[in-house]
Amino acid sequence: MRACLALALASVIIMLLATGCSTEGASCGGGQYPVLAVGSTGSVCVTNGEEPPKGYARYPAGKAPEHVGDKWDKYWETRTIDENGKIIKVPDPSGQ
Repeated sequence: MRACLALALASVIIMLLATGCSTEGASCGGGQYPVLAVGSTGSVCVTNGEEPPKGYARYPAGKAPEHVGDKWDKYWETRTIDENGKIIKVPDPSGQ
């Protein structure tokens, strides 16, 4: 799962560098929308009109981050959705 996230992030960075585009802190580039990894805090950007890849889902309506560090970006740092679409807290990785 981490390898897929790293590959997706690298692809977005390469695309931005190749096109000279700047997102100025946007969660995704133009023509894309963010999707959330089911069961973890990871996310990737998907081209508009395409469905999320396996293991990802759309953010609940009105709760998608638009910019890095915005209200919803911070909210999803500690939450995710389960396989039924229910918002849940992410377990503390330190086990505490």
